Amino acid sequence: MQERRSNRERTDATRASLLQAARALFVRQGYAITSTPEICAAAGITRGALYHHFVDKQDLFRAVLEQEAAAVRADIEAAAPAGASPRDALIAGAEAYLDAMTLPGRTRLLLIEGPAVLGLAELRDLDERHAAGSLTQGLRAAGVGVDAGGPPLAALSALLSAAFDRAALDIDAGADARNPRKAMRWLLLQTLPAARRAAVAAARSKPAKPRR
Repeated sequence: MQERRSNRERTDATRASLLQAARALFVRQGYAITSTPEICAAAGITRGALYHHFVDKQDLFRAVLEQEAAAVRADIEAAAPAGASPRDALIAGAEAYLDAMTLPGRTRLLLIEGPAVLGLAELRDLDERHAAGSLTQGLRAAGVGVDAGGPPLAALSALLSAAFDRAALDIDAGADARNPRKAMRWLLLQTLPAARRAAVAAARSKPAKPRR
């Protein structure tokens, strides 16, 4: 049993070293320039060991992105305090997403290199398993998609997810982080049924302008 455990631990350590080395090189050089021999040298592992764990460089890159996306979702889900209302949980999750994406290299990996290497369809599936999926769950808990006249939940979640990604890109590019954060908070709140009903009621309550 001890021998089996040690073998498993060595296997996990080898995989972790490959992921760590690959991430650093993909961030510093980009996917196209980075070679598998470079990754192996940085990890201190043979190429045979790399191909034991991953089919090829793209498969290794995919695993790096899966790890990054899972970390983002974990941060989002940990951000909401216990017993928080759906509204407060959504706001906390939005802030947590933008905070998580400030980790150096993460925006490049998930939002720039990822779609270019793996394609939009695969990245969309990855996002749905993690950050976008968490957003959809939060919107559903807040009652989005329940009103007959409201927007379809899946379509709204996809558009909001794209807006969050754009905000993360803007922050990564050096924009004043307060502006995209404030805009995303406002946009998110407008999607909630209570906020929409309040906006409609306010518009209806305004006195009509007298005709000249």
